[in-house]
Amino acid sequence: FFLTEYTGPLLIYMLFYIRLSTIYDQVESRKNFRHPVVHLACFCHCLHYIRHLLETLFVHKFSEGHTPLKNMIKGCAFYWGFTSWIAYYINHPRYTPPSFGHKQVSYAALAFLMCEAGNHFINVALAHQTNSGNRTCFPSPTYNPFTWLFLLVSCPNYTYEAGSWISFTVMTQTLPVGIFAFLIVIQMSLWAQKKHKLYLKRFYPEVRRKAAMIPIVF
Repeated sequence: FFLTEYTGPLLIYMLFYIRLSTIYDQVESRKNFRHPVVHLACFCHCLHYIRHLLETLFVHKFSEGHTPLKNMIKGCAFYWGFTSWIAYYINHPRYTPPSFGHKQVSYAALAFLMCEAGNHFINVALAHQTNSGNRTCFPSPTYNPFTWLFLLVSCPNYTYEAGSWISFTVMTQTLPVGIFAFLIVIQMSLWAQKKHKLYLKRFYPEVRRKAAMIPIVF
C-alpha cells in the first residue's frame, strides 16, 4: 500500500519535470528559461518521497493487518492527483518564481531539509522504542536536536511532515502546493490527536503534558 502510494508521486512528478510534448508546448518549453527553483523543487519533492519509500522498506514496523482496497484507491488518488496538479504548475514554461527571490527560496529550502531530517530521525526513534521491564517506554529526546521536539509534542513526525509541505509551499509560491499543505496539516492533526489519545492510555505519565502535534494549537 505505502510503496504504491509513494512511488506514484515520484514518477508522476518526473514526467512533468522533463516536460513531455503531450503536456507542454515544446516551442514554449525551449524558449522559456527555467528558474533554479524549478530544479530545486524537483530535488526536494523526489527527496521527500524517496525518504518515505526507504523508511517503508527499512525503518517502519507494520502489523499483520490488511489495508482495505478502497483505502489504497483513496490514498493513491489523493497523492497522485495532487502531485499531477502541483507538478504541472511548477514545471510549466510560464511558471513565475517566488516574489522575494533567492532569500525566500533559500530559507524555505533550508526549512524543508531540516523538517525532512527531523521526520527521519523521529521515525527511527519510534521504530527503536526502549523497553523497561515488561512495558514499552515512550521515546525520549536524545543528543540529536531533531528529537528534542518529543519534549513538546507526542507526534513530532506529523509536525515535521506538515513543516515540510509548508516550507515547500513558501519555496515554490504555488497555489496547488498551498492547498495540498493545508489539507496535509488538517489530516496530520487528526491523526496526531487520535494517536495522542492512544499514547495517553499507554504512556500517561510521559505524555500527559505534551500537545498532540503543535504546542498550544493542537
